[in-house]
Amino acid sequence: MRPSVPLALIAALLLPAPALADALVENVDGMTLTAKGELQRFNGIVIDENGKVVKLLKRGDKRPERPDWKEDLKGRTVIPGMVDAHGHVMNLGFRALALDLSATRSLAEAQDAIRRYAAENSTRRWLTGGGWNQEVWSLGRFPTAAELDAATGEVPTWLVRADGHAGWANSAAMKAAGITAATKSPAGGRIEMIAGKPGGVFVDAAMALIEKALPQPTPRDRNSAFIKAQDILLSMGVTASADMGTSLDDWMTFRRMGDLGILRMRIMSYSDGVETALRVGGSGPTPWLYDDKLRMGGIKLYTDGALGSRGAWLKAAYADAPGNSGLPFLTDAQLLNMIVRGAMDEFQFAIHAIGDRANQQVLDAIDEVSDTYKGDRRWRIEHAQIVDPADLPRFGKHGIIASMQPVHQTSDRTMAEARLGPQRLAGAYAWKSMLANGATLVFGSDYPVESPNPFEGWAAGFTRQDGQGQPFGGWRPEEAVSREQAWRAFTIDAAYAGFGEKKFGHLAPGMRADFIVVDRDPMLASPSELRGTVVLETWVGGQRVFRRSAKGGAGR
Repeated sequence: MRPSVPLALIAALLLPAPALADALVENVDGMTLTAKGELQRFNGIVIDENGKVVKLLKRGDKRPERPDWKEDLKGRTVIPGMVDAHGHVMNLGFRALALDLSATRSLAEAQDAIRRYAAENSTRRWLTGGGWNQEVWSLGRFPTAAELDAATGEVPTWLVRADGHAGWANSAAMKAAGITAATKSPAGGRIEMIAGKPGGVFVDAAMALIEKALPQPTPRDRNSAFIKAQDILLSMGVTASADMGTSLDDWMTFRRMGDLGILRMRIMSYSDGVETALRVGGSGPTPWLYDDKLRMGGIKLYTDGALGSRGAWLKAAYADAPGNSGLPFLTDAQLLNMIVRGAMDEFQFAIHAIGDRANQQVLDAIDEVSDTYKGDRRWRIEHAQIVDPADLPRFGKHGIIASMQPVHQTSDRTMAEARLGPQRLAGAYAWKSMLANGATLVFGSDYPVESPNPFEGWAAGFTRQDGQGQPFGGWRPEEAVSREQAWRAFTIDAAYAGFGEKKFGHLAPGMRADFIVVDRDPMLASPSELRGTVVLETWVGGQRVFRRSAKGGAGR
């Protein structure tokens, strides 16, 4: 015979159980794109204990009666956290902690900055930094070792070009690395020569000749670089980013930060080659770690260099350098072998291709392997800057993702015209054509090559103009996308490109509560106003991870 149950207890059991208390972010002017790309407005967010959105509230919706905590954002604008589809996290941090020449506008100005840095860092074994661009300097050539010697003296110095595809060494650095007139350019690289001797600039694969002599950063150096990069990205509203070319040391740094509870942003990691991916993942992509903050799901490959250093692989010679058609990094067989090795273990591929010949090579490879390696592969072509119009329709096949950077178009347009000539620009930075041909278009910045500020890229995406509003009407404006399409490329689709679309990229029930508080409505702002957007707060997983102080600094 069963023991009797008190009627009062039965009655209590039949009553609806009180819901677990939720958090409430209230009094916001909120907006997000839905998964279908439609604009949705809201004025409150209910967040559960796991940092996920429970509900987006509209006027008149019932609020939780007893939330665990409540935050009143005083009517300010809230949008989803921005997602950068192509960046270099550790490089951003190291660049910020070293000599930065990105603001210099002439060789003489750069030399002055280098002299000051050398004087302030007189105890360093090497001087390092980057950000220089001979095109911005209107130099008409690469700088020389002698010109760097004049600013550094006998201290070995290595300065990487803005695009990361060339480096500038002084004589002491070349001596330390054992570079002589007899040193040969490696495959996929080029030593710039002057009067039969190395001139000081090393392009693409030739950079390794100098870099092998550099003192290696310590784990503490790497920790500092990561924290600096994360602070920069969160202050600009970037809550998630692809990391293109994660080394084993980079991965260990990310894991250290996660283990210590310091990892606040989300990183979609793409290893710096097949071997690194297999050492990290073993038999396939890692799971999402640290509450969906870190995953190595792909492999980054390079097929050519950059346009600015004439390393991009073209079908025809450069208009301003007859006889030079760029630097192919891999043979067709090498590229296919790498793809097969990684695809067997379900790794995604993100393949750098800037020139039209390099893009053709990658498209050919994807065509060849897609019948064997089926399923949701999300093949990515990074940059896709110069594409033969005949190849544009091929981007619509096999679910290819065109991962492009709007700020490259605004920075590169005059240089691209010089490198290619007017007759070869039809497939250049062709964002709208990518969409029209069925590709998934995602946007990033390629930081630290460019600023990681996503609002600059967003504005460039629908104007084809730079920060000064040039050129009038936009450069090749027929390739502009809409404001909403550019926003989607920096959020929903950038998350999709890294297999994160079910976790972040927009605000909806079940998604991570990643959002930013900004000082203006991005849907009503003019392009120049949008570029000037100030991020006031950044929230990741329902936690505030950045707050701008009244004086403009950061706080938490």
